[in-house]
Amino acid sequence: MRKLPRVLIVEDEPAIAELIAVNLRHNGFQPFWAEDGDSAQRELDAVLPDVILLDWMLPGQSGLSLARKWRADSRTKPIPILMLTARGDEPDKVAGLDAGADDYITKPFSTQELLARIRAVLRRRAPEQVSDSVSIGELVLDAATYRVTFQGQPLKVGPTEFKLLHFLMKHAERVHSRSQLLDKVWGDHVFIEERTVDVHVKRLREALGAASVMVETVRGAGYRLTAQPQVPLSA
Repeated sequence: MRKLPRVLIVEDEPAIAELIAVNLRHNGFQPFWAEDGDSAQRELDAVLPDVILLDWMLPGQSGLSLARKWRADSRTKPIPILMLTARGDEPDKVAGLDAGADDYITKPFSTQELLARIRAVLRRRAPEQVSDSVSIGELVLDAATYRVTFQGQPLKVGPTEFKLLHFLMKHAERVHSRSQLLDKVWGDHVFIEERTVDVHVKRLREALGAASVMVETVRGAGYRLTAQPQVPLSA
């Protein structure tokens, strides 16, 4: 018998949670409900789900802080997180994605949109399970241990910046437009503005320190990661 994907719904409004759960059950998913961060943590401690639907506004810990907490935990880090929220402004979307959410769904949303986005993150999750290491010059990224080093020194890189760097390093010396990066790093089902890419490139450069010159802006085209930056690397 085929194993149904487990979906943890973290939502404090029972009517919304039940509506989501009913639709998930009817479409081949196995939903579980938690009304706050504490009950969600108990569910996670018992059995890990395949995906988490996380409401932004929760009693006690917010969805944003829970996303950060679960992304920092090696056990829960690989689980895709979809933020459910009434906040539709661009800064809020960036904050949710920067906290580690894989996608962002603004209420009210249709059942079909929710199902499509869940299936999309589950599809994207599979190749990300392949652990690999990639190095460009003295910049090294290890996907298995979630570590980045430059000249042997560890760098602290956020979850979204890590995915962005991973993609750029695996496709080094090629120019990628903002729309291409949105599709490849965030997924083509994520509806956010292209300037979001600029925000995360800026944060990536800040995290890379001396290696930041390896991430080049190609005017009118996009971004490229190169082992031979026009500005020399500091020794």
